[in-house]
Amino acid sequence: MFRFKCASCGDFHSGIPDIGWSYPVFYLDVPEAEREERCQLTSDSCVIDDKWFFIRGCLEIPVIGTEEVFAWGAWVSLGEADFDRFVELYDIDSRAEEGSFLGWFSSNIELYPKTTELKARAHLRDGGLRPFIELEPTDHPLALEQREGITIDRLREIYRFFKISVLPEDGTQELLQSLSA
Repeated sequence: MFRFKCASCGDFHSGIPDIGWSYPVFYLDVPEAEREERCQLTSDSCVIDDKWFFIRGCLEIPVIGTEEVFAWGAWVSLGEADFDRFVELYDIDSRAEEGSFLGWFSSNIELYPKTTELKARAHLRDGGLRPFIELEPTDHPLALEQREGITIDRLREIYRFFKISVLPEDGTQELLQSLSA
């Protein structure tokens, strides 16, 4: 599909690069000087003021005409009891049978109309995979794309918007986007 340089490891990979955030958008509401005291942030969970609870998951979007999916690495808020259960199950390899948790989408994807607080379910998965985020089936463009999929051209638009350079996998064409332009 594409060839891209991984932002995490610096190596080149083939496939479809995901886009994600290291924290829920509400983390930014806490003044930077207060974050260490008020926030408990890990790669997969966040607690703010011991009142707001978030987990990181993957909102997957099928890419039409391929077997691949594009994923937004996003956050969902949960109630305290569901968050506590998520933490209990975190290191358990077989946790998918636990089901899902109801929450609210907590990532701001600027490419769309307001995405924060869309109703969502976080489905646990086995094998240490992050939860699958399923948006409530509404007419919101992000929910529509999750249900109906996106084209390769739409995927290129997303990468251009977020300034992510990708090459066709065979490497025969120029970069789809130039960061220096």
